[in-house]
This record gives sequence, structure tokens and C-alpha cells, in this order.
Amino acid sequence: MKKAYISVSNKDNIEILAKNLIDNDYQIISTGGTYKYLQDKGFNPIESSTLTGFEELLGGKVKSLHPKIFSGILADKLERQQEEIIPFDLVAIDLYPFEDYLNKNVDEKTLISNIDIGGVALLRAGAKNYENVIVISDKNDYKIDLNPDLKKRQELALKAFIKTSRYDSIIAKKLSSEFQLEENYKTYNYKKIKSLRYGENPHQEASLYSFDKELDWELLQGKEMSYNNFLDSSAALELVSEFFDVPCCTIIKHLTPCAVALSYDVESAFDKALDSDPISPFGGIVAFTKNVNLSLAKKLTAMFLEVIIAPNYDNDALLELQKKKNLRIIKVNTPLEEINSYINSYSAEEIRFTPFGVLIQQKDKKELDPKTFKVVSKKKPEQKEIEDMIFAFKVVKHVKSNAIVVAKDLRTIGICGGQTNRVSSVEIALNRVCDSPKGAVIASDGFFPAIDNIQVAAQNRISGIIQPGGSIKDKEIIDSVNKYDISMIFTGIRHFKH
Repeated sequence: MKKAYISVSNKDNIEILAKNLIDNDYQIISTGGTYKYLQDKGFNPIESSTLTGFEELLGGKVKSLHPKIFSGILADKLERQQEEIIPFDLVAIDLYPFEDYLNKNVDEKTLISNIDIGGVALLRAGAKNYENVIVISDKNDYKIDLNPDLKKRQELALKAFIKTSRYDSIIAKKLSSEFQLEENYKTYNYKKIKSLRYGENPHQEASLYSFDKELDWELLQGKEMSYNNFLDSSAALELVSEFFDVPCCTIIKHLTPCAVALSYDVESAFDKALDSDPISPFGGIVAFTKNVNLSLAKKLTAMFLEVIIAPNYDNDALLELQKKKNLRIIKVNTPLEEINSYINSYSAEEIRFTPFGVLIQQKDKKELDPKTFKVVSKKKPEQKEIEDMIFAFKVVKHVKSNAIVVAKDLRTIGICGGQTNRVSSVEIALNRVCDSPKGAVIASDGFFPAIDNIQVAAQNRISGIIQPGGSIKDKEIIDSVNKYDISMIFTGIRHFKH
């Protein structure tokens, strides 16, 4: 009679596997809570101590670590014939839920107690001997055909190794934080969600993978998301979440903000944003901080867009948007405030692969604090100018360096990024201004390098400039803004984005 060893922490649907095993003439060996659970469900498992003659130790910490169990799992065909062992033909293990405690305020003792030892060893033993042992590490495999071919056995073994590898990497990452020790080795385990049609270009392959805990979102209608859609939608979502507590509209094209606006509702914000750049949004991504209503939906369907993102949609608005069959409509269930803080949403790290090695950095989460920035000009900005400056400086963080944002009345009216010098960025941004720049403000992601920028700003009757400061020419710049009666704020924060 074939034998299966089952030990699971999460017992959801384990009856499916147990019935599958019984129907295929397997004898089930189990222990602890799993043994009792299966017994209560009407199955007749054998307790592992009956097999090993070994009672649990340390309150259940030691129960499966025994030679009779591991030899039965690791033995190959010849060893099964020659040695006096009881062979196992299947191992089903679900590890202690360490991951459930990652974002909970628990003490170190609780964390350590939820690190699985025996389960990891059993999975690895079964996976190592995949030719003779079916190893189940995923409840989605409980209905498996118990006469799998070699390819299926290899697939299950690989899945088990990936699971234990990911489990260890999660523990290492959490404990490095808990112990306040540097993590000298970083391991990332991504689970494939699906293949994409292609990558940035048709000749590039691409896939979407999961990690840690991603955004909770729904594609309510439209074509499948493409590689570029995911990139642009991420950029739109990150920018719009800067203003999670007010009505905001962000329009993105090729990872670059076309326009951003705040207003008393998102429809008005959309009108302001579109008015500031009516050309670039064609084929773009639009994101909102509040629900989309019917009136706004009609405006959105009047133009060609790739993706619309919002926390929710009125029923009649959704029906209106669905008239555009290819339009991708995304509903974001994760609170925007949570996305903005990068807590429990997605990784707070950015990873780039280079010929020199893998670069890993924290995301740029530095927030501007109005209490700590410094007015360095003789002219003091009025409250309205300060609000525009703070708004523009939040936006400029999301524009490629050298980045310049011109803003007025809580909307962008000119944006330029990706230039190799800041003088050109200032000139291009001002040339793109959709209406009179008089009274507008300029935000820069890096310090102003020359007084040429100030002269151009003065010619366009800019009222205020917000920038990091820190240049050896700061005094020269301050003298220049004083000469032209322009207010200037130093933030002490640089927002380069390469």
C-alpha cells in the first residue's frame, strides 16, 4: 500500500487531497493538528509516532524530524528494495505562516515561533527525490493525478524548492530589519502571474510576476494590460497618490506627466489638466483620486485613451466608458494613502541591472515639509504661491531629470524633463506654457545652475521658484531673484529621477 505524509498549517481543502489519496489506495500518515483534523473529518490517518515509536518533543516543535520518516522519503528505488525502510510515495506540506506576521505589530518571539523547520526539510527531501516521491507544496495541486509523469514530478519538485527558497528569503529580510543588521545577500522570489503579449517593443518577451504584496486592483473592462500599460499606469498611480486626500487628475504618456491638476472635484481637475496640454494626452493614461461620474465619463470617451484608473466608478459612468470596448478601466481597491506611503502595497526598493552589478535603492519617498523649507529671497511668497510651489515640487519628483514644472492655480501649465541641461529644460517648459505664465511658479528637481534661468523666468513674469538649493552659485542666484523681485524657496531636497 502506498504511503503519504501530510502535515499542513493551513488545512483549507486538505480533505480534497485526503479523499484523492484514499481513492487511490494510499495510507495517510500524519501528525499533530493535521492528524486530529483528518480524524475529525472521518478519515483514518496513522499518527507518525505509531510509525516511528517517537513521541513529539518540545511541545510539538520536534515531531517529523526522524530517520524513519526521512529515510522513507529520500530512498531511491534500489534502497527501497534493499534496506528495511517504510517508503513514502507522496509528501504534502504547508509551512508555518511566517508571512502572515510581516506587517503585524508582533514581538520577536512570535516571529521566531512561526519559522517552520521540519516542514522545509520534508519539502526539500521530497523534491530531491522527485523521481520516487510526489511532493505537494501548493493546495492548488490537491486534485493532482496520482500517477504523474516525470515532467509533472519535476514541475512539483521545482515548485517546492521555489517555495522553500522564497520562505527563507522572507525570513532573512524580516529578521535583518528586526535585528537591525545589514542584509548582505538579497534574494528575490517572483511568482509568474502571466506572460504578456510582448515587452516594450514587439521583439521583446515580457511577463508579469508577483512579489510580497502587490496592489489590489481590478480590470473592469478592456484589452489585457500590456507591458507599457503597466509601466505608465504605475507612474500615473504613484503621481496621483501624492494628492490622495484631494480631487486630483494626472495624465501620463510614456512614463512622463503631461499634466496634473487639483480642483474641487475630479471632473474639474480633468478639465484643468486637459486644458493645460490638450495634445499630449492622446493615447495616454488618466488617473483620478476620486470616483468617476457620468459627466466625466462622457468627456473621457470623447477622446482616445489607453487606460483610466480610479478608486471607483458610478454605475452609469461605467456603462458609458464600456462603449469604448478596448479602453482599459482599472478600479484600485488599495487606498491611495497606502500606496503613497509604500506600506503593504509594493516594494519600497528600486532594482536596476547594469553591467557593473545590480543597483538597489530605496524609492524616493522624501516629503516636502513646509515647516522646514527656507525662503531665501527678499520677496516673501504669498499663501497662494506657496501652495502652487508645494504642488509643483510634488509633481517634479515624477518627471525625468533635468526636470522643470511650471504651475499656476494648482495645475501644471508647462512640463519639461529628460534634457541634458537645465537651462534648456526651463526654456522648453516655459515655451510649452498653455496660457499666460504671469504669476506662475517654477519647480526644479535640482538646483538652478545659472542666472540665465532667472532671467528667462523674469521675462515670463514668473512670481516664484522652488528648488533644492545647494549650488556654489546660490548667492548669485539669490541676488538675481531679488533683482527681478521673484520669491524663492530652498527645500534642501533633491529629486533626481534617471
